[in-house]
Amino acid sequence: MLKAFYPDRIAESAYEIPYDYYYAQGIRGVIFDIDNTLVPHGAPADKRAAELFADLRDLGLHTCLLSNNKEPRVSPFAQAVGSPYIYKAGKPGRAGYERAMETMGTDRSTTLFVGDQLFTDVYGARRAGIFSILVKPIHPREEIQIVLKRFLEKPVLYFYKRNHRGQCGRGLRRAE
Repeated sequence: MLKAFYPDRIAESAYEIPYDYYYAQGIRGVIFDIDNTLVPHGAPADKRAAELFADLRDLGLHTCLLSNNKEPRVSPFAQAVGSPYIYKAGKPGRAGYERAMETMGTDRSTTLFVGDQLFTDVYGARRAGIFSILVKPIHPREEIQIVLKRFLEKPVLYFYKRNHRGQCGRGLRRAE
């Protein structure tokens, strides 16, 4: 049961993922969560985020921001990094992920998802059949409902790490 929430990989940060490696493996699009994945919750896009998206474009990767936030939060961020976006995405529902793939012209086998929450980001990506990378939250300050989710994430991550001990690599094989 817990496996439904397991990411395919865990990374320290969205900024430390070897996107060139995934491109070489056939990935052509990356869907990103925004808050606490790319910047602290509620923060505007910064220079590091803009440079990441420029680097991804230079690699030949398409991007799409997928957020449960409202458009006034998501639109300025998307404009600053030069990426299409979907707001009020309804994560963990599959529809937002499918719209993001359609926007990028990718499919399940050529798309990667990066986010910081198990029960919305990773679970939704798994439901949509997309390879997922869980990143550590950028900042500890979060809304109360997210703090509660973080508490519930701890046992899932404990079993994930226990079951994946000694496994390394960046490949596109799904976590079991």
